[in-house]
Amino acid sequence: MKNTAGYIFDFFLPRICPGCNKKLSIEEKPVCADCLSSILIADEDRLHNEFDKNFGSTKIIKDYYAKYVFETDKTLQQIIHALKYNKQFKLGVFLGELLGEGIKMQDWQIDLIIPIPIHHLKKAERGYNQSDYLAKGLSKSLSIPYSLKSIKRIKYTESQTKLKMKERALNVSNAFKVKNVGKVKGKNILIVDDVCTTGATLLECGIAMYKAGAGSVYACSVAVAE
Repeated sequence: MKNTAGYIFDFFLPRICPGCNKKLSIEEKPVCADCLSSILIADEDRLHNEFDKNFGSTKIIKDYYAKYVFETDKTLQQIIHALKYNKQFKLGVFLGELLGEGIKMQDWQIDLIIPIPIHHLKKAERGYNQSDYLAKGLSKSLSIPYSLKSIKRIKYTESQTKLKMKERALNVSNAFKVKNVGKVKGKNILIVDDVCTTGATLLECGIAMYKAGAGSVYACSVAVAE
């Protein structure tokens, strides 16, 4: 039986697909099926290449996974923009769940999920950290706990968007500090972010985890940049 209250709510506050701006039916997920099917999947070759390029030489990140490829001016950019700037929290949880379905195929032993934190000034400006909601979705999909307070960003960094690879690494160098060492010590940690471009942020966060005594550190993101 269809939910009458849900239809009434949907009538007054219709949900819009962030990819194509069409109205979603009450049965649809936060992103319509057409938009989801249009997003480029990150295949195994791309993921292996990204791991080798961004993390292979450091031995900090044990493995890396992304669900999609981030293409400029395409559907996924609109979706992530809606999550990051338009307070579409359910969209973040949904993307985290999709990411989790892919991670289930990996032979990873994870104890705790931790989202990449943003600086408190940036969080005050935006009001939230989009990666927190990705972590919630991942936790729901994988049945693994997550922590939002185990690590903090102690360095205010400029946007990585227009920086080159070496500049990105310098920008986030020593940017993170583990607040609760007992929470991560000896644990296998999964770090999550929205988009991975050079891996500098994920790597620096992983370094902080290892300094705090973490076991293995894995990294994932909704998408990997082209």
